[in-house]
Amino acid sequence: MCTSGGSEYIKEQIKERDFNRIVVVACTPLTHQPVFHAILKEAGLPQRYLEFVNIREHCSYVHQDPEIRDKADNKAIELIKAGVSRARLLEDIPIKVVPVKPVALVIGGGIAGLSAAIDLGDAGYKVYLIEKNTTTGGRMSQLDRTFPTDDCSI
Repeated sequence: MCTSGGSEYIKEQIKERDFNRIVVVACTPLTHQPVFHAILKEAGLPQRYLEFVNIREHCSYVHQDPEIRDKADNKAIELIKAGVSRARLLEDIPIKVVPVKPVALVIGGGIAGLSAAIDLGDAGYKVYLIEKNTTTGGRMSQLDRTFPTDDCSI
């Protein structure tokens, strides 16, 4: 169903049967979610009307012992039932785009805070750095010199 042929089939079924939700029972949404979101969009349905049930990683891969295969099958069935029940309750949530000011506040002038402030500044953000002490914070004040510039750490 992740191929172009499968995508076309799903879109046809949505149109012919007037489906308003999709439940995908297969693998992880990490790799295939964008494919199914595109299908929903092309079918005129909100992306939020997609529910994934990952039986590959949650059942097939972790329960390969033949002695417990029936239990793995039962677990998969229960996960599918839960996915279908959840899909019935899915609602569209409108996406709102808001302007964002490229400004950041970093609390703490230790090694992590200073590193974050530098990275944010390099990314184009205006950075406000707050430290409760009059000198650098955290473990920074315990260092004599910093690498690679060999500057004084205080």
